Amino acid sequence: MAKIIFITGASRGFGRIWAEAFLKRGDKVVATARNLDTLKPLSQQYGSAVLPLQLDVTDRKASFDAISKAKEHFGKIDVVINNAGYGLFGAIEETSEQEARDQFEANVFGLLWVTQAALPVMRAQGHGHIIQVSSILGIFTLPTLGIYNASKFAVEGLSETLATEVKGFGIDITLVEPNGFSTDWGGASAAHSKPLPEYDGIRAAFQEGATPDIFGVPEATVNAILQLVDTKNPPLRLFLGKVGLPAAKQQYAERLATWEEWADVANAAHGK
Repeated sequence: MAKIIFITGASRGFGRIWAEAFLKRGDKVVATARNLDTLKPLSQQYGSAVLPLQLDVTDRKASFDAISKAKEHFGKIDVVINNAGYGLFGAIEETSEQEARDQFEANVFGLLWVTQAALPVMRAQGHGHIIQVSSILGIFTLPTLGIYNASKFAVEGLSETLATEVKGFGIDITLVEPNGFSTDWGGASAAHSKPLPEYDGIRAAFQEGATPDIFGVPEATVNAILQLVDTKNPPLRLFLGKVGLPAAKQQYAERLATWEEWADVANAAHGK
C-alpha cells in the first residue's frame, strides 16, 4: 500500500533523492522547500502524486499549516522526514550570535515545529513514523563544527525523549545519522563564520582529514531509507555510511574508560 511521506528540505541533497525514490515506487510525497520553484520538476514528472509546498521550517505557524495542508490533501500522513537544515563551519570563538541562533532555528526549532505539528495527526490515526535527520556529529564531535555539533546533539536528546513519550500512541521515532556524503552540504548549502587566524592550524588539520574515501555516495542511501520506512519495528538510531559505527565505538570506549577512572569520585559525590 502506498505511503504518504512528508519531507522537509526536498529541493536538493538527501531530501530530493529520497522524495524521488518514494515517488518512483508509487508512494505519495509532500515535498517542502523554501523556494517552490525548485520542486517544479517533481510536479512535472509525478503529477498528483506529489504535493509541493513552500515552507521555511523556522516559521512555526507555517510548519503547522503545511502539515494541515498535507493531511487535508492526502487524508493522512504515514511518515515525516525532518531533513531541512544546514551546516555552520567555524570555531566556537569565531561564531557570531546571529549565526548560532540561525543554526539552532533551522536544525533544532524547525525540526521541533514540524514534529509538534505532525504528532496530533499521527495520534489521531493511531500510527506514524517520524524520521529525524541527525548526523554522526550528534554522537561525537569534530572541531570547527561546534555549533552544528551542538544542534545535532540537541536533536538527539529531543528525539530520544520523544520516542519514550509517543510509543504508546503507535508512533515510532528514528534518528538517521549520516556520515559525510558527497552532497553540497559542505558547499553551497553551508554557512561559514569569519575566520580567526589563531584557528588556521586546527582548520587545516580538519581539512586534511577530510579525504575522499570518508564521503559516501548519496544515492546509495535510498535502499536504507526505503527499508527503514517499510520495517514494522524501526530502530531508534540508524547510521548511514561506514564511518559512524567504528568512530562511535572508539568514542564510547574512551568515555566509559574515563567514567570508570573517576567512578570513586562520582560515587562519593552521591553523599550516601
